[in-house]
Amino acid sequence: MKTKLIILVFFLVSNNVLFGQDTWNFDKSHSKIQFNVSHLVINEVNGSFKEFDGSIKSENEDFNGSIVEFTANVATINTDNSKRDEHLKSDDFFNAEKYPELIFSGILVKNGEEYQLKGDLTIRGITKPVSFDVNYNGIVKDPWGNTVAGFKVKGAINRFDFDLKWNALMEAGGAVVGKEVEIICNIELHKQIS
Repeated sequence: MKTKLIILVFFLVSNNVLFGQDTWNFDKSHSKIQFNVSHLVINEVNGSFKEFDGSIKSENEDFNGSIVEFTANVATINTDNSKRDEHLKSDDFFNAEKYPELIFSGILVKNGEEYQLKGDLTIRGITKPVSFDVNYNGIVKDPWGNTVAGFKVKGAINRFDFDLKWNALMEAGGAVVGKEVEIICNIELHKQIS
């Protein structure tokens, strides 16, 4: 009986080591989801999503192979111009009423000291594979005892791939709004206490 109990304890501990998974949740007050797009060829307009959520599930201390899930509320898009924001929420762009969420699901991959975030991005019900460069800034303990990790995610998408095709041409032939959208995300994560 004693031998069976020892084997059972060993099995449970081994499974926890082999299959243990930490969950890290977005600290939304210290994270920002931003984008930049060219305007009139000579300038850029930037914006962000005010409401979003996400998490990372990791089995490794260096986050290699971590599963990343993220959603943003399209209706909270903000470019510091209410008229432009309403246009972005319309069917010319995101159609926030019909497609209320922007969704990403993927994996964080480490190659040497470099990281990449690879997965599927869904906008307007259209899902496409994407890849972003990632800077992993490390882990610290905050003054309240929380374990915190920091990342910066950078990359670009072609908005036409997601049917965000509204466009107008200037007299000289250039587009009012560029087709490439630069993505910049500063993410702070808090380790979930089991």
